Amino acid sequence: MKKKLFKWLKVLLIIYIIVGIALYYFQENLLFHPVPLAAGYAYHFPAPFAEATIPYDSATDFNLVQFKLPSDTIVSVNANKHGVGCKGVVLYFHGNRQNINRYAPFAKNFTQNGYDVWMIDYPTFGKSTGKLSEQLLYDEALQFYKLANAQFHSDSIIIYGKSLGTGIAAQLASTQKCKRLILETPYYSLVSMAKHYAWIYPVDYTAKYKIPTNEYFKRITVPITVFHGTADGVVPYSNAAKLKMVMKPVDEFITIENGTHNNLNDFPLFHQKLDSLLR
Repeated sequence: MKKKLFKWLKVLLIIYIIVGIALYYFQENLLFHPVPLAAGYAYHFPAPFAEATIPYDSATDFNLVQFKLPSDTIVSVNANKHGVGCKGVVLYFHGNRQNINRYAPFAKNFTQNGYDVWMIDYPTFGKSTGKLSEQLLYDEALQFYKLANAQFHSDSIIIYGKSLGTGIAAQLASTQKCKRLILETPYYSLVSMAKHYAWIYPVDYTAKYKIPTNEYFKRITVPITVFHGTADGVVPYSNAAKLKMVMKPVDEFITIENGTHNNLNDFPLFHQKLDSLLR
Protein backbone atom coordinates (compact mmCIF):
# COMPACT_ATOMS: atom_id res chain seq x y z
CA MET A 1 0.00 0.00 0.00
CA LYS A 2 2.81 2.40 0.92
CA LYS A 3 4.68 1.57 -2.28
CA LYS A 4 1.59 2.26 -4.35
CA LEU A 5 0.99 5.57 -2.54
CA PHE A 6 4.63 6.54 -3.03
CA LYS A 7 4.36 5.69 -6.72
CA TRP A 8 1.33 7.96 -7.20
CA LEU A 9 2.95 10.78 -5.26
CA LYS A 10 5.97 10.47 -7.50
CA VAL A 11 3.79 10.64 -10.60
CA LEU A 12 1.94 13.70 -9.28
CA LEU A 13 5.24 15.39 -8.43
CA ILE A 14 6.55 14.77 -11.94
CA ILE A 15 3.33 16.17 -13.45
CA TYR A 16 3.55 19.19 -11.13
CA ILE A 17 7.13 19.88 -12.20
CA ILE A 18 6.42 19.42 -15.92
CA VAL A 19 3.36 21.69 -15.84
CA GLY A 20 5.28 24.26 -13.79
CA ILE A 21 8.14 24.31 -16.29
CA ALA A 22 5.66 24.64 -19.17
CA LEU A 23 3.88 27.53 -17.43
CA TYR A 24 7.18 29.32 -16.89
CA TYR A 25 8.50 29.00 -20.43
CA PHE A 26 5.17 29.54 -22.19
CA GLN A 27 3.70 32.26 -19.96
CA GLU A 28 4.00 34.85 -22.73
CA ASN A 29 2.02 32.58 -25.05
CA LEU A 30 -0.70 32.34 -22.41
CA LEU A 31 -0.75 36.08 -21.74
CA PHE A 32 -0.39 37.56 -25.22
CA HIS A 33 -2.39 36.59 -28.30
CA PRO A 34 -1.19 38.97 -31.03
CA VAL A 35 -2.09 38.95 -34.70
CA PRO A 36 0.80 40.55 -36.60
CA LEU A 37 0.25 42.54 -39.79
CA ALA A 38 2.57 43.11 -42.73
CA ALA A 39 4.30 46.49 -42.83
CA GLY A 40 2.39 47.34 -46.00
CA TYR A 41 -1.00 46.36 -44.65
CA ALA A 42 -3.64 49.06 -45.27
CA TYR A 43 -6.17 49.77 -42.54
CA HIS A 44 -9.78 50.36 -43.57
CA PHE A 45 -12.03 52.09 -41.05
CA PRO A 46 -15.27 54.00 -41.64
CA ALA A 47 -14.19 56.88 -39.38
CA PRO A 48 -11.49 59.41 -40.34
CA PHE A 49 -8.05 58.25 -39.19
CA ALA A 50 -4.32 58.63 -39.67
CA GLU A 51 -1.56 56.13 -39.09
CA ALA A 52 1.76 56.85 -37.38
CA THR A 53 4.87 54.96 -36.33
CA ILE A 54 7.15 55.72 -33.38
CA PRO A 55 10.71 54.48 -34.02
CA TYR A 56 12.28 53.16 -30.82
CA ASP A 57 15.42 51.20 -31.68
CA SER A 58 16.82 49.22 -34.59
CA ALA A 59 14.48 46.30 -33.88
CA THR A 60 11.45 48.11 -32.49
CA ASP A 61 8.77 50.36 -33.97
CA PHE A 62 5.47 51.22 -32.30
CA ASN A 63 2.52 51.51 -34.68
CA LEU A 64 -0.59 53.51 -33.84
CA VAL A 65 -3.82 54.68 -35.42
CA GLN A 66 -5.20 58.15 -34.69
CA PHE A 67 -8.99 58.29 -35.02
CA LYS A 68 -10.12 61.84 -35.74
CA LEU A 69 -13.37 63.68 -35.19
CA PRO A 70 -15.63 63.78 -38.25
CA SER A 71 -15.20 67.13 -40.00
CA ASP A 72 -18.78 68.16 -39.16
CA THR A 73 -18.43 67.44 -35.43
CA ILE A 74 -19.31 70.46 -33.31
CA VAL A 75 -19.12 70.43 -29.52
CA SER A 76 -19.45 73.17 -26.92
CA VAL A 77 -15.77 74.08 -26.73
CA ASN A 78 -13.53 76.34 -28.75
CA ALA A 79 -12.31 75.03 -32.07
CA ASN A 80 -8.59 74.37 -32.35
CA LYS A 81 -6.04 72.97 -34.78
CA HIS A 82 -7.11 69.38 -34.07
CA GLY A 83 -10.58 69.79 -35.48
CA VAL A 84 -13.86 71.62 -34.97
CA GLY A 85 -14.33 71.66 -31.23
CA CYS A 86 -11.86 68.89 -30.41
CA LYS A 87 -11.71 68.55 -26.61
CA GLY A 88 -8.52 66.55 -26.47
CA VAL A 89 -7.23 63.03 -27.01
CA VAL A 90 -7.83 59.62 -25.46
CA LEU A 91 -4.76 57.37 -25.34
CA TYR A 92 -6.23 53.87 -25.64
CA PHE A 93 -4.30 50.82 -24.40
CA HIS A 94 -6.08 47.72 -25.66
CA GLY A 95 -6.35 44.13 -24.48
CA ASN A 96 -4.17 41.10 -25.11
CA ARG A 97 -5.74 39.88 -28.34
CA GLN A 98 -5.20 40.49 -32.06
CA ASN A 99 -4.43 44.14 -32.86
CA ILE A 100 -5.99 47.57 -33.37
CA ASN A 101 -8.52 46.13 -35.84
CA ARG A 102 -10.27 44.38 -32.94
CA TYR A 103 -10.63 47.55 -30.87
CA ALA A 104 -11.24 50.18 -33.57
CA PRO A 105 -15.07 49.96 -33.28
CA PHE A 106 -14.81 51.41 -29.75
CA ALA A 107 -13.26 54.63 -31.06
CA LYS A 108 -16.71 56.13 -31.64
CA ASN A 109 -17.34 56.08 -27.87
CA PHE A 110 -14.84 58.92 -27.70
CA THR A 111 -15.08 60.70 -31.05
CA GLN A 112 -18.83 61.17 -30.61
CA ASN A 113 -18.00 62.98 -27.37
CA GLY A 114 -15.52 65.34 -29.01
CA TYR A 115 -12.24 63.50 -28.42
CA ASP A 116 -9.70 62.15 -30.85
CA VAL A 117 -8.68 58.64 -29.82
CA TRP A 118 -5.27 57.12 -30.47
CA MET A 119 -4.77 53.36 -30.29
CA ILE A 120 -1.34 51.77 -30.17
CA ASP A 121 -0.30 48.17 -30.79
CA TYR A 122 2.14 46.46 -28.43
CA PRO A 123 5.32 44.85 -29.83
CA THR A 124 4.43 41.80 -32.01
CA PHE A 125 0.82 43.07 -32.31
CA GLY A 126 -0.30 44.44 -35.67
CA LYS A 127 2.55 46.36 -37.32
CA SER A 128 4.46 47.01 -34.10
CA THR A 129 7.78 45.23 -33.81
CA GLY A 130 10.23 44.38 -31.05
CA LYS A 131 10.67 41.82 -28.28
CA LEU A 132 7.98 41.90 -25.62
CA SER A 133 8.88 42.70 -22.02
CA GLU A 134 7.13 44.49 -19.18
CA GLN A 135 9.62 47.34 -19.30
CA LEU A 136 9.19 47.76 -23.05
CA LEU A 137 5.43 48.06 -22.58
CA TYR A 138 6.04 50.93 -20.15
CA ASP A 139 8.61 52.52 -22.45
CA GLU A 140 6.18 52.32 -25.35
CA ALA A 141 3.46 53.95 -23.26
CA LEU A 142 5.79 56.83 -22.41
CA GLN A 143 6.74 57.41 -26.06
CA PHE A 144 3.04 57.28 -26.95
CA TYR A 145 2.31 59.91 -24.30
CA LYS A 146 5.15 62.17 -25.44
CA LEU A 147 3.83 62.13 -29.01
CA ALA A 148 0.37 63.14 -27.78
CA ASN A 149 1.69 65.72 -25.34
CA ALA A 150 3.53 67.45 -28.19
CA GLN A 151 0.10 68.21 -29.68
CA PHE A 152 -2.23 68.27 -26.67
CA HIS A 153 -1.81 69.86 -23.25
CA SER A 154 -1.73 67.33 -20.41
CA ASP A 155 -5.12 68.48 -19.09
CA SER A 156 -6.62 67.49 -22.46
CA ILE A 157 -5.20 63.93 -22.34
CA ILE A 158 -7.33 61.06 -21.02
CA ILE A 159 -5.58 57.72 -20.48
CA TYR A 160 -7.79 54.69 -21.10
CA GLY A 161 -6.99 51.03 -20.55
CA LYS A 162 -8.91 47.89 -21.43
CA SER A 163 -8.12 44.47 -19.91
CA LEU A 164 -4.35 43.88 -20.25
CA GLY A 165 -3.93 47.56 -21.12
CA THR A 166 -5.35 48.72 -17.77
CA GLY A 167 -2.12 48.05 -15.88
CA ILE A 168 -0.04 49.75 -18.57
CA ALA A 169 -2.39 52.74 -18.54
CA ALA A 170 -2.22 52.93 -14.73
CA GLN A 171 1.57 52.90 -14.78
CA LEU A 172 1.61 55.76 -17.28
CA ALA A 173 -0.90 57.80 -15.26
CA SER A 174 1.26 57.29 -12.17
CA THR A 175 4.21 59.06 -13.82
CA GLN A 176 2.70 61.54 -16.31
CA LYS A 177 0.17 64.35 -16.03
CA CYS A 178 -3.24 63.79 -17.58
CA LYS A 179 -6.90 64.74 -17.13
CA ARG A 180 -8.11 61.39 -15.81
CA LEU A 181 -7.63 57.61 -15.98
CA ILE A 182 -10.42 55.30 -17.13
CA LEU A 183 -10.07 51.52 -16.84
CA GLU A 184 -12.29 48.83 -18.31
CA THR A 185 -12.07 45.37 -16.69
CA PRO A 186 -8.79 45.93 -14.79
CA TYR A 187 -6.87 43.49 -12.59
CA TYR A 188 -5.32 44.05 -9.16
CA SER A 189 -1.99 42.85 -10.54
CA LEU A 190 -0.87 40.24 -13.06
CA VAL A 191 0.69 38.26 -10.22
CA SER A 192 -2.67 38.11 -8.45
CA MET A 193 -4.22 36.88 -11.69
CA ALA A 194 -1.55 34.21 -12.06
CA LYS A 195 -2.25 33.08 -8.49
CA HIS A 196 -5.93 32.80 -9.33
CA TYR A 197 -5.28 30.45 -12.24
CA ALA A 198 -2.11 28.67 -11.02
CA TRP A 199 -2.49 28.87 -7.26
CA ILE A 200 -0.32 25.84 -6.51
CA TYR A 201 2.78 27.42 -8.09
CA PRO A 202 5.16 30.09 -6.69
CA VAL A 203 4.13 32.69 -9.24
CA ASP A 204 5.47 35.55 -7.13
CA TYR A 205 8.93 34.39 -8.20
CA THR A 206 8.28 32.92 -11.63
CA ALA A 207 6.01 35.51 -13.27
CA LYS A 208 7.88 37.51 -15.92
CA TYR A 209 5.08 40.09 -16.07
CA LYS A 210 3.94 41.48 -12.73
CA ILE A 211 2.21 44.79 -13.67
CA PRO A 212 1.12 45.78 -10.14
CA THR A 213 -1.87 48.00 -10.93
CA ASN A 214 -2.59 48.35 -7.21
CA GLU A 215 0.83 49.89 -6.58
CA TYR A 216 0.41 52.38 -9.44
CA PHE A 217 -2.96 53.49 -8.06
CA LYS A 218 -1.21 54.76 -4.93
CA ARG A 219 0.76 57.29 -7.00
CA ILE A 220 -2.03 58.52 -9.29
CA THR A 221 -3.33 61.97 -8.36
CA VAL A 222 -5.98 62.43 -11.08
CA PRO A 223 -9.49 60.95 -10.84
CA ILE A 224 -9.78 57.25 -11.67
CA THR A 225 -12.91 55.55 -13.00
CA VAL A 226 -13.14 51.75 -13.11
CA PHE A 227 -15.72 49.70 -15.02
CA HIS A 228 -16.08 46.01 -14.20
CA GLY A 229 -18.75 43.36 -14.74
CA THR A 230 -19.92 40.91 -12.10
CA ALA A 231 -19.88 38.00 -14.60
CA ASP A 232 -16.33 38.58 -15.86
CA GLY A 233 -14.87 35.13 -16.52
CA VAL A 234 -11.36 36.35 -17.34
CA VAL A 235 -10.58 38.88 -14.60
CA PRO A 236 -12.88 37.91 -11.70
CA TYR A 237 -14.90 40.76 -10.23
CA SER A 238 -13.42 39.96 -6.83
CA ASN A 239 -9.91 40.53 -8.18
CA ALA A 240 -10.72 43.95 -9.60
CA ALA A 241 -12.76 44.91 -6.53
CA LYS A 242 -9.60 44.76 -4.41
CA LEU A 243 -8.54 47.96 -6.18
CA LYS A 244 -11.15 49.79 -4.10
CA MET A 245 -8.74 49.55 -1.17
CA VAL A 246 -6.26 51.83 -2.97
CA MET A 247 -8.71 54.21 -4.63
CA LYS A 248 -9.10 57.84 -3.57
CA PRO A 249 -12.42 59.31 -2.35
CA VAL A 250 -12.80 61.09 -5.69
CA ASP A 251 -12.37 57.84 -7.67
CA GLU A 252 -15.29 55.70 -8.77
CA PHE A 253 -15.72 51.94 -9.17
CA ILE A 254 -18.69 51.26 -11.44
CA THR A 255 -20.18 47.78 -11.24
CA ILE A 256 -21.98 46.46 -14.32
CA GLU A 257 -24.35 43.74 -13.17
CA ASN A 258 -24.03 40.61 -15.34
CA GLY A 259 -21.35 42.25 -17.44
CA THR A 260 -18.66 39.95 -18.79
CA HIS A 261 -15.09 40.66 -19.82
CA ASN A 262 -15.91 41.62 -23.38
CA ASN A 263 -19.44 42.99 -23.43
CA LEU A 264 -19.51 46.08 -21.17
CA ASN A 265 -19.97 48.17 -24.31
CA ASP A 266 -23.43 46.59 -24.68
CA PHE A 267 -24.73 48.03 -21.39
CA PRO A 268 -26.52 51.42 -21.21
CA LEU A 269 -24.96 52.12 -17.79
CA PHE A 270 -21.47 51.88 -19.30
CA HIS A 271 -22.31 54.48 -21.95
CA GLN A 272 -24.16 56.76 -19.54
CA LYS A 273 -21.19 56.90 -17.18
CA LEU A 274 -18.58 57.13 -19.94
CA ASP A 275 -20.46 59.90 -21.73
CA SER A 276 -20.76 61.86 -18.48
CA LEU A 277 -16.98 61.62 -17.96
CA LEU A 278 -16.27 62.86 -21.49
CA ARG A 279 -18.72 65.76 -21.54
